[in-house]
Amino acid sequence: MTESPQDPEATQPPGEARPPSPPPPPPASPYAPPQQEPPVPNAPTGPGAPAYQPAPPIPQGSTALSPSDERTWGMLAHLSALLGLIIGLSFIGPLIIYLVYRERSAWVGRQAAEALNFNLTILIYFLVSLALIIIVVGFVMLAVVGIFWLVEVILASVAANNGTEHRYPLTIRFVS
Repeated sequence: MTESPQDPEATQPPGEARPPSPPPPPPASPYAPPQQEPPVPNAPTGPGAPAYQPAPPIPQGSTALSPSDERTWGMLAHLSALLGLIIGLSFIGPLIIYLVYRERSAWVGRQAAEALNFNLTILIYFLVSLALIIIVVGFVMLAVVGIFWLVEVILASVAANNGTEHRYPLTIRFVS
């Protein structure tokens, strides 16, 4: 004879209490380890595979700057030289903006390259002026270079904020 599965309530005599049901699972703790993501298809696995998964590509359309953002970052490429003066290297700000934004906006890239070229050129003029302090001409050159630098940075910043190109005079073009 084969036994068929029976309902547990049918086999329990009347009047007897049923055994308690198991308690519900506890709620998820905020300190629980994170769930592992499913493996990426066609990703290399094994002992020679990298321990990380490659990041998904960023869509190119979402990285474009609006015209007002372009003008703002173009202006900041020129003005960042003033902030760089705090550490003594005025080309650091334009260099950072050039490296970060040249792919996102050609106009911002051109403004940052122009500011970077100008500030590198001014650094050279400054070093030559320091060397010429020995024959006193360097003091005058330092003042002239400093005033020229400040006026040109302000003019270029205003031009970039208005959306126009500004070419610094007497500049060596290191970066194009």
